[in-house]
Amino acid sequence: MTALALAIAALALALLLTLGLLHFRKTARLERELRSAHDALAEQARRFDVSAQEMEGVSYAISHDLRSPLRIVEGFANIVLEDYGDRLDSIGREHVQRIVGAAARMNRMIDALLGMAQRTSREIRREQVDLSGLGRELAEELCANDVSRKVHFEIAPDMIAEGDPVLLRIALQNLLGNAFKFTANATPAQVAFGCEEERDGIPVYFVRDNGAGFDMRFADRIFGLFQRFHSQNEFPGTGIGLATVQRIVRKHGGAIWAESQPGKGACFHFTLRGG
Repeated sequence: MTALALAIAALALALLLTLGLLHFRKTARLERELRSAHDALAEQARRFDVSAQEMEGVSYAISHDLRSPLRIVEGFANIVLEDYGDRLDSIGREHVQRIVGAAARMNRMIDALLGMAQRTSREIRREQVDLSGLGRELAEELCANDVSRKVHFEIAPDMIAEGDPVLLRIALQNLLGNAFKFTANATPAQVAFGCEEERDGIPVYFVRDNGAGFDMRFADRIFGLFQRFHSQNEFPGTGIGLATVQRIVRKHGGAIWAESQPGKGACFHFTLRGG
C-alpha cells in the first residue's frame, strides 16, 4: 500500500470516527431532550389528573354537602306554607315565600357551579376552529331565541384559531350572550366580534357592545364567581359566565381583560395560544 493510499485510509478512518462521535453526541442530546419532554408531559398529565380529582371532590361536596341542608330548608318552608299558610298573616307568608325563593336561587347557583366544573374540566382537544362561523351561528341562535329584540351583530370574517371547539363555543356563547343581554336598553343595540392588533405576535380577539357597561373600579372582580354589577331584575343571570370564560381562555394559554364605562358598553379582549 502506497503512502498516498495509507493517508487516504487514515483520513477516511478519522472522518468515520468524527462522524460517529458527532452522531453519538447528537443522539445523546436528542435522548436528553426527549427525556426532558417526556418528563414535562408526565408532569402536566399528573397536574391535570390532580386538578380533575380536586374538581371532582369539590363537585361532590357541593352537590351533597350543600344541597342536602338546602333541600331541608326549602322543604320545611313549603310545609309551613301548605299546612300553616292560613294561620299566617300576609307579612308572615311573604317572609316564608322569600325563604323558598332564596333556596331556589341557591339551587340554581349550585347547578351553574357544577355545570362550569363539568364543562371546563375536560382535557383540551386542539384543532382548527372557525371562530367567525361559530360567532355567526351563535348570533343567529341568540336572535332566534328572542325575536322581540333587534340586535345588529358584526362578525369579522376569516378568524381561525387553534383550540378545543367545544370549550371555545362555550366561551363565545357566554361573551356574545352577555353582550346580547346587556344591550337590552340600547337603541340601536350593537355587538361586534373581531380581531385587532397582535399582542406579542398573538392575535387579540374582542367582543364589544354598546350596552349597560360597568365601572372599571370593579374590573378586578368581573371574572369572579357570582359577581354581579347589575340587579337580577334588570339583567337576570347566575354570575358564573365570565368565570367560565376566563377558565377556558386560561386553559388555552391565553389571557382575558375588559374595558368599559357605565352606560357606554363593554369590550372584552382575549388571546388564545396554539400548541
